[in-house]
Amino acid sequence: MTGWVQNTNENVLIRISGKPLDTDRFLVSLRQEAPPASVIEEITHREIEPEVFPNFSILHSHDVSDEITEISPDIAVCKECLDDMEKEGSRLNYAFVNCTNCGPRFTIIRDLPYDRDKTTMKQFTMCPDCSNEYKSITDRRFHAQPTACACCGPHYELFVKGQKISEVIEVIVDLVSDCLENEGIALIKGLGGMHLACDAFSETSVEKLREMKKRDGKPFAVMFRDLETLKNYAMVDETEALSLSSWRSPIVLLKLKNLSDQPFLAAGINSGLNLIGAMLPYMPFHYLLFRQLNTSAIVLTSGNFSSEPILISNQAAIEQFTPFADVIVLHNRDIFNRTDDSVVRIAGGIERILRRSRGYAPAAVRTALNLDGILAFGAELTNCFCLGKGHKAFLSQHIGDLKGLETTRFYEQSLTQFLQLFRVKPSLLAVDLHPEYISTKTAQHYGDLPVISVQHHHAHIASCMAEHHLDEKVIGVAMDGTGYGDDGHIWGSEFLLCDLNDYIRITHFEYLPLPGGDMAAEEPWRMAVSYLYKIFGSDFLKLNLPFFNQLDPDKVDMIVKMIDRKINCPLTSGAGRLFDAVASLIGVCQTATFQAEGPMRLESLVEDDCIESYAFELDQTIRFDATIRGIVEDLSRGTDVKLIASKFHNTIISVIFESANAIRIRENVNNLVLSGGVFQNKYLLEGTIALLRKNDFNVYTHAVVPANDGGIALGQLAVASKRREHKCV
Repeated sequence: MTGWVQNTNENVLIRISGKPLDTDRFLVSLRQEAPPASVIEEITHREIEPEVFPNFSILHSHDVSDEITEISPDIAVCKECLDDMEKEGSRLNYAFVNCTNCGPRFTIIRDLPYDRDKTTMKQFTMCPDCSNEYKSITDRRFHAQPTACACCGPHYELFVKGQKISEVIEVIVDLVSDCLENEGIALIKGLGGMHLACDAFSETSVEKLREMKKRDGKPFAVMFRDLETLKNYAMVDETEALSLSSWRSPIVLLKLKNLSDQPFLAAGINSGLNLIGAMLPYMPFHYLLFRQLNTSAIVLTSGNFSSEPILISNQAAIEQFTPFADVIVLHNRDIFNRTDDSVVRIAGGIERILRRSRGYAPAAVRTALNLDGILAFGAELTNCFCLGKGHKAFLSQHIGDLKGLETTRFYEQSLTQFLQLFRVKPSLLAVDLHPEYISTKTAQHYGDLPVISVQHHHAHIASCMAEHHLDEKVIGVAMDGTGYGDDGHIWGSEFLLCDLNDYIRITHFEYLPLPGGDMAAEEPWRMAVSYLYKIFGSDFLKLNLPFFNQLDPDKVDMIVKMIDRKINCPLTSGAGRLFDAVASLIGVCQTATFQAEGPMRLESLVEDDCIESYAFELDQTIRFDATIRGIVEDLSRGTDVKLIASKFHNTIISVIFESANAIRIRENVNNLVLSGGVFQNKYLLEGTIALLRKNDFNVYTHAVVPANDGGIALGQLAVASKRREHKCV
């Protein structure tokens, strides 16, 4: 067959000439033989006047409009390229080996279309051999933009105490291996930023790493040598194995096994939780390192200090980490778009994204809405922003919590880069209702454009609706820790009757004082005291609960006085705060060392075979006086905390069903949407879905967009689109 193919900024154009049977077979093969990482959204074809071509050729890419093709996320190295690393020649042990089917995309792209001169590979001139491969239509590296070899491409360098030691990859791998196996810490430049690494079996190394990052308790991700090794330490089902081994190569949350015949991972890795964030090698350098390492697993966590974004600058890495890291491994390929490792969890047999970054961003979320020209700024915590282009939503990579100066700079820089990259000229802005969020205030930098404020939990529900192309009345259940309500209180357990344009708040958890405001999320015992004081009055101090032994009596007295005098005690209905209170009551978390530690510890205690639950009251609001009384009674009897945690989770599942069913009966609406960070809890999500579907609800949940605040911007975008359509702007 003859003709040509051309990459434009809108699509791929193919002109093909041949016998009818051959052209039909070609159209079928486009889908059947597509590379594993490709996504074909649509193929349209038509017959035109025949033309004779001497051969089949690839024409130069060019822009034909302001439309854009999608940008591929970064792709893990493929097996064929790993095989190339073991063959004699210029790619033997070459740590930047790649081909058309693998290797960087988003992190090196400066502009579209994705051609070498618009990437950070521009500075590397291909040698004759690489150039021939790049130009040969039958070669696996044909038009693979990062094509390179040891003769012409990027290379690694190793630094110790600020001095360059070697540029020889074999020497570098040997020294890094020695460092890790002798309780050292290595800083290693990756695809989208720096990583810190240590031996996952060394308590000393893990504690040293915690001290370095000022990260008291948040679990570390662990990279295992291969899938078979990982299966020795964690339970891995078929869907989890597919996620781990996919070209996206995310961190997957897995349940740890109870081991007796394997070396124990350092206890400090996951702070006593029964989950581990596990991943497999995805860069050539990782495979080279594991070839040399005796240890079968390493901690691999973001190379930054707490509350700062992952580092991408070589100079900054040397300046900041020379005093701390034993070795620093850098390379000379610039990172243009920084990305963290993505995090997923399998629940209900479906991969659900918790942190959307490397391997997933910036792939478009396709919707049924006209999103063109809308810029949504996202939330304050776990921030992602979102751009609208036609019917596609381009959700940014994970930005993080907008509290540190460096993260805010990363946020603003990424906004600028996305607008340029995706050729979006904003005409409408969407922000969170909270007037003091940094994300909300950032919209002020965009001049006099119209701004739509979207209530936080409405945005949660709208995000899931947009993901599923829903545009009708639904029952929305949004549960998280905090969100600014339109009555000025803190929301977080909302049962809404809503569509994309507006919502009615039907019911919610009863308001309780939040002693100390944000401090209560860091010290869950404050909410435990708030619940006990509300239910038992000052007599709660006579209950003689075991968790009182973990508290300072003077501080407890201070909280009671704050509640009485209404000093810094805003009202909250946040479901996350109820989980905090119960985690504190049963003694598993009094001071949180990372976000949602109390709820995570509570979930880790749950036993799947429990069917018991506690009582609760449904009225104008949902009250948990009977629940807390039941927990107190169980504690006084010495009931196992695992049973208490299980009964509590079952109670919340029942609350969701009973409340939603009452709304269904009254409003005759059967579609139900679950959203919010609380639904990252696997037991809660699966149990809720099962009970709702057993009772014939149509249930919609998140998969490709995070249920947490990382998905808020998509919801803001959807609401803004619908209000613009209804001329509510």
